[in-house]
Amino acid sequence: METALQSHKKRKINWKKVSIWTLSIIVVLILVGYFAASAYISRSLPKTEGKIKLSGLNAKVNVIRDKNGVPHIDAENEQDLYMAQGYIQAQDRLFQMDLSRRQASGELSEVVGEAAIDKDKYFRTLGLRRAATASYNEYSSQAKETLQWFADGVNAYIKELKDNGKWPIEFTILGYKPKEWTPIDSLTIGKYMAFDLGGHWEDQAFRYYLLQNFPKEKAYDLFPSYPKDAPYIISKDTLNLEKSFASAVIPPEFNGSNDWVVSGKKTKSGKPILADDPHLGLNSPSIWYQMQLKAPTVNVSGVIFAGVPGIILGHNEEIAWGVTNTGPDVQDLYIEKRNPKEKNQFLYNKKWENAEVVKEPIKVKDQKTIDYEVTITRHGPVISEFAADSGKDTVLSLQWTALQPSNELEAVLQMNKAGNWDEFEKALENFETPTQNFVFASKDGTIAYKANGKIPIRKKGDGLLPVPGWTDEYEWTGYIPFNELPKTINPKEGFISTANNKVISDDYPYHISHNWAQPYRQMRIQEVLKSKDQITAKDMQDLQMDKLNLQAKEFVPIFLKHVGGIKNKIEKEALVSLQNWNFIDDKDSAAPLIFNMWMRNIPEILFNKEISKEMLGKFGGQKQAVDELIRHAAEGKPGPWISEYGGLEKVLQDSLKLTVLEIEKKQGDNVKKWEWGKYHQLYFAHPLSSVKPLNYLFNSDGKIPVGGSSVTVQAAANKEDGTVDHGASWRFVIDTNDMNTGYHIVGPGQSGHIKSEWYHDQLKAWTEGTYHATKLNTKKGNKLVLSP
Repeated sequence: METALQSHKKRKINWKKVSIWTLSIIVVLILVGYFAASAYISRSLPKTEGKIKLSGLNAKVNVIRDKNGVPHIDAENEQDLYMAQGYIQAQDRLFQMDLSRRQASGELSEVVGEAAIDKDKYFRTLGLRRAATASYNEYSSQAKETLQWFADGVNAYIKELKDNGKWPIEFTILGYKPKEWTPIDSLTIGKYMAFDLGGHWEDQAFRYYLLQNFPKEKAYDLFPSYPKDAPYIISKDTLNLEKSFASAVIPPEFNGSNDWVVSGKKTKSGKPILADDPHLGLNSPSIWYQMQLKAPTVNVSGVIFAGVPGIILGHNEEIAWGVTNTGPDVQDLYIEKRNPKEKNQFLYNKKWENAEVVKEPIKVKDQKTIDYEVTITRHGPVISEFAADSGKDTVLSLQWTALQPSNELEAVLQMNKAGNWDEFEKALENFETPTQNFVFASKDGTIAYKANGKIPIRKKGDGLLPVPGWTDEYEWTGYIPFNELPKTINPKEGFISTANNKVISDDYPYHISHNWAQPYRQMRIQEVLKSKDQITAKDMQDLQMDKLNLQAKEFVPIFLKHVGGIKNKIEKEALVSLQNWNFIDDKDSAAPLIFNMWMRNIPEILFNKEISKEMLGKFGGQKQAVDELIRHAAEGKPGPWISEYGGLEKVLQDSLKLTVLEIEKKQGDNVKKWEWGKYHQLYFAHPLSSVKPLNYLFNSDGKIPVGGSSVTVQAAANKEDGTVDHGASWRFVIDTNDMNTGYHIVGPGQSGHIKSEWYHDQLKAWTEGTYHATKLNTKKGNKLVLSP
């Protein structure tokens, strides 16, 4: 007979076995669940090899995806070419395309719910889709056909998904299916890019706010220049700008780019070399989609926005081109006087005019449709009321070149076929918005530059502040004539470069902009190009990855000279680190972390207590303004912001203290172990990755330490938490001696499908500057044949 002790031991062993079996079952279930989920997601991977029947084609189309996932489309005619382009783009990027058209159209709430209502109201107010619809009739019949062929290709893929049910996982998660694609959808995405590259209305609103809330001297201390005309100021009680624009969507201030072109006189090959890297938001998937389009009438390679036909940046067999943002003042806020007896009437030249009222009902997921109306004056939509009834007697309306009919796609299609500078410039006549700095290179040896687009000529005023809209005193009288836009061809310097810097001298007879980027990227590019001959494509790739911080080179000596009186041990060690720095924003170094956070904290202590968070977000040119405040103070001429704080020494002491405390909290008190890359980390966020735990699904790579900063040629601007979310969305270099080969990086990859081998395959390439060569004569890769 067993004892109680023996019985107890058996029970212990049994519980142990149960625990092991339970754990094993859980692990098995997790693995089964993982593989089942993986298989479910993988079923929607697009077919990239074999044959597909595509109704609507006239002849067979060959599509080769090379080892980097770049589709090379070879068709016998343009109809088949653009239909195939729409189909192939949809294969890789359908969810992104649908989300893009929804955001620009103000239709996000329909699929994501009430969280997007304010954003939808804002884009409905702007009216990008209304502008795209108005633009359609400006296009030639050939361009309209191209838009329709492209839409037919997209719709062929949507129909295929409807038939087989293999929807990309994003549609399943959000529980909806996309509607058919239309030509207006493509044009609306084009209008969104004009929005993304800005026009400075928020700067006008911010300066207006300054004059409402601060003494003139203190307000003007943050202006880019002193107004030529005394500004018109209405009572601060009439219009609450903080309330009016609290929910306004403001494009990133750093949206810009680098581009340059070098004459054959300075290159090893004896032919021009062109380099371009547009700086936009870094997302998964990339804003750009790289492709080659080939038919008897065209052979072009480069990138395009997902959802749009053609190639907007790249090269063909004869020429290459790139762009940066000119950043002109193409938006004006007008102060409109409302009829107190009739809310839809506004005063103009002593008469009440009826405004147009557009109904824009907003569908909201799982809720009732919102009845929303947009009021449009003679100048444009009233934007001060989209989120609040903040001006009963006075409102602000927006006049903007992008809200007018325009036909940029016409220009793109003509650029794709251009064979020389004259043909390319002729195509630019149709490229009206956004205004861009185009650089050009041809294998015939020509290099050229043009700041191209519609830039308004004002009857009075200079775009610094909102202006009265109740008279014709401040109207636009036209645009800078096409033949008088800034341009240069084959300059004696042997190169042309732009980096969102000031593009023309003060002698130029027309106003372009008050806001230019900090000059450091342009200074560094020119420094390198002036110093080199026998330049190669590899040299230009290296320059695109250059991390020398010329802002630090200017300001670190000023900081070390004026900071004074530092007694804290860690602060002293931080200053020593700066003193020994080579000014390269290396991810493994402490000095870039100290300097860049110090520069960030100077405006924190100067402005945060006096300027509301809502309005600080509208402070375009803040970095340039702070640079100027420090320069003037170092020269013994401090303005009121620094003087009232207690002088430059106190500003530097307090901001250094704040900087060191922040870094110490995150990286410890050993300065030698501090690293820029522990804070400054790259993250290509997917639209759904903000919802946890979906971040593990769409961004399993996590964050990656990276060098550079917002002022280095290798642009890598970061959010307050250090996340790098803005920089070179595409890098491109071509030596026109070999028009067959272009060198590219499209971070994080070509595909929008998380199970694709090309989803995040260029992450490491982006951080390390590893370019892939794309050939016009590619024959190797996954071959897909599309047939009628």
